[in-house]
Amino acid sequence: MSEVRLAAEQRTEFGKGAARRTRRAGKIPAVLYGHGSDPKHLALPALEFARVIRENGSNAVLTLAIDSETELALTKTVTTHPIKNYIEHVDLLLVRRGEKVTVDLPIVLLGEGAPGTLITQDITSVSIEADALNIPEQVEFTVSGIEAGTQIHASDLVLPEGVTLVTDPDALVVAINAAPTAEESDEAAEATTEES
Repeated sequence: MSEVRLAAEQRTEFGKGAARRTRRAGKIPAVLYGHGSDPKHLALPALEFARVIRENGSNAVLTLAIDSETELALTKTVTTHPIKNYIEHVDLLLVRRGEKVTVDLPIVLLGEGAPGTLITQDITSVSIEADALNIPEQVEFTVSGIEAGTQIHASDLVLPEGVTLVTDPDALVVAINAAPTAEESDEAAEATTEES
C-alpha cells in the first residue's frame, strides 16, 4: 500500500456547529492521536480524502502536511452519514516507519463453488498485524472446486510475508456444504408454511 500526501489544517473550533462549518467549507473534521501525544484536531480536504479511501481502502496510510511539519498516520475510523453517505468524521492513528499495526482486512472469495455446493461466508474480515507501510488491501481465498463438507478457518488463509494473523486461527471463515435439492427446498418451504 502506498503512502499518500495530504494537506491538513489545525482546527481551533470544536463541537457540532464547528464540525458543520468545517464540512460546509469542503473539509472533514478529523482527530490525530497516538504515541502518548495530545490529540490534534484537524480538517482534511473532503474530496481528496474520499479519493484516497476509494483508491487505497480503509487502511490508507497518509503523510499529513500540518503547518510546517509532517506526520505519518493510519486511517483508523471513517464515520459516514447513514443517509446522505458523506464522510462526517475521521480518526487517524499516528504511526512511525517500521512500526507494526493491527488492522482489519476484508476477505474476498474468488472463483465459483463446485457443482452441487453452497458456500457460506461466516466472517468477512480478519485482524492482522503488519508493518504500517506494508498493509495489504485484502485477503483472497479461492473456493473453486472445493468439495462439500469442507470448512475453511482463519489459519487456512494465506497471508503475505511479514503479515501475522491476529484473529483466532480457529475462526470459521467459509463453510462449503451440499446444496439442498429441489425436493428438500420444497419440503422446507412446506414445513415453514405449516408452522405459520
